Amino acid sequence: MITKKYWRIVGYDSTTQIFEKLVPLGTLSQKQMTEALRVLVARAGLTFDEILDCHTRKNAKTYRALLEVQVDSHPKFFMSCGSNPHFIAYVVEK
Repeated sequence: MITKKYWRIVGYDSTTQIFEKLVPLGTLSQKQMTEALRVLVARAGLTFDEILDCHTRKNAKTYRALLEVQVDSHPKFFMSCGSNPHFIAYVVEK
């Protein structure tokens, strides 16, 4: 049996799942997935001001870390972005 790898992308608003999609692994690089997670979080619930504040310098008074992407590779590769809403992505085999 041949298994294929996919990015599983899941979005939550608090504990309610608002999005889920499987994307073939080769379709998006890790860098592209990072950007996709940031855009999904912004689209799902941030205001224009919050989005702009996330793009200011990290030492600026107005900076917000709402679009920072965390990567964890133990025990499996896992990426997450946002707090509420938040999106996660990880690799699955089917």
